[in-house]
Amino acid sequence: MKILGVTGGVGAGKSTVLKYLEEAYGACVIQADQVGHEVMEPGETAYEKILRYFGPQILSEDLRIDRGILGAIVFADPDKLKALNAIVHPAVKKEILRRIAWAEAEGKACTVVEAALFLEEKYDAFCGETWYIYTNEDERRRRLRESRGYTDERIGQIFGNQKSHEEFVSRCTYVIDNNGTAEDTCRQIDKRMRE
Repeated sequence: MKILGVTGGVGAGKSTVLKYLEEAYGACVIQADQVGHEVMEPGETAYEKILRYFGPQILSEDLRIDRGILGAIVFADPDKLKALNAIVHPAVKKEILRRIAWAEAEGKACTVVEAALFLEEKYDAFCGETWYIYTNEDERRRRLRESRGYTDERIGQIFGNQKSHEEFVSRCTYVIDNNGTAEDTCRQIDKRMRE
């Protein structure tokens, strides 16, 4: 089974690429962010550990972790963010590996793992190749303002915490240029899948 990693900056259009790989190639798509939300649900791997560390004030009325409250805490305190990451990231990686094994057992030809922190978390260690979805900064800013309602200040903070274009290029196997039309992007994907 082919295991493909997909990464790139926020607003680069990774979701569009994932959707196409799923629809056109029947790929099993695993998104680290989504898995991260799931492992924090009551009864799941990271829930009790997070609750023990941060206390019950992070819970909503339905006893789920309130991501807004938790986010405000960790983004104000780098040590607490580090502690949260030390709980969540290993749980996410373990669950991703479990899902890859399931996809292989199900006879899937291709599994795609997408993560914003793909390189930081070294997901490339278990992927056959890694694609960098590249979109220029101005276009990404426009998309984030329009689709997510982000302010320029918020976008600047996010961009400041991400890898540079040069680092993505140097550490990824293949670059998909997502500055053109959806058809242009799909053509590049098809070409690489044929190769």
